[in-house]
Amino acid sequence: MDWLTRMKSAMEYIETNLTDDISLDEVAQRACCSSYHFQRMFPFITGISLSEYIRRRRLTLAAFELQTTDVKVIDVAIKYGYQSPEAFGRAFKSLHGIMPTSARDQGVSLKAYPRMSFNISIKGAIEMNYRIEPKKSFEMFGVYGLVSQDFQSAFIDVPRFRQQCDEDGSVDLMNGLLGRFGNNVLHAALYDHTGESFKYMVCYHLPKGLELPERFTKLSVPTLTWAIFPEPQCDLQKLWERIYTEWFPTSGYEQVEGPQFEMYYGMPGHTQGEIWIPVKKK
Repeated sequence: MDWLTRMKSAMEYIETNLTDDISLDEVAQRACCSSYHFQRMFPFITGISLSEYIRRRRLTLAAFELQTTDVKVIDVAIKYGYQSPEAFGRAFKSLHGIMPTSARDQGVSLKAYPRMSFNISIKGAIEMNYRIEPKKSFEMFGVYGLVSQDFQSAFIDVPRFRQQCDEDGSVDLMNGLLGRFGNNVLHAALYDHTGESFKYMVCYHLPKGLELPERFTKLSVPTLTWAIFPEPQCDLQKLWERIYTEWFPTSGYEQVEGPQFEMYYGMPGHTQGEIWIPVKKK
């Protein structure tokens, strides 16, 4: 079964269960990968998190139903997984801009998010360098912030957080603890992913015996096998997308639970990068 067929099967399951509980394990099984890998892969392919896609589809169908039937709002709320009219009202207004009771008004404007489908696109004309490396456990330290899984928000949150770390002295202090010049580049860890957010840590390898000030957090990384993708131009945003849309579907590997890293080397203005993702063979 090829990748396109697997993804279509996963989406068919989601679509036919929008009024029931949706099992992430079942979705991932239909895509022939782990639930962790599917949750990480989905936003890179589609631009939104899996939970947000399901939320949008349910609220789209709820709006259609309110407009075309006389069903009570509370019954529509329960049908699409909301335990109270208040929770349904908040979610409905967040998406559509109006309360559910106004959905039947003449000329009202609503939003519809259509069912997602996947098609083949021709890619791969540009080579992608990578290596597979097993590494023993190691420790990192740094400061972290919460970043949205939504790509548009993340692309704003991450630069803002890195600027904050520069301005509040965290970067200078880290480099000072490491015995380096203050403008040396630091790495970044992405970990503790949920359906809505993840932790983004500006970090570096923790030297043995170093006493950490309270502002810093230690991140312990277990023994893992890594897929490592170098990017001499440091265009990691584009590389993330290519990894999930081009490399993973055909590589025979899937992501396993653990932190991911953006490794930066060099000095500002002369920086090279790598993306590290923990993987296993399917």
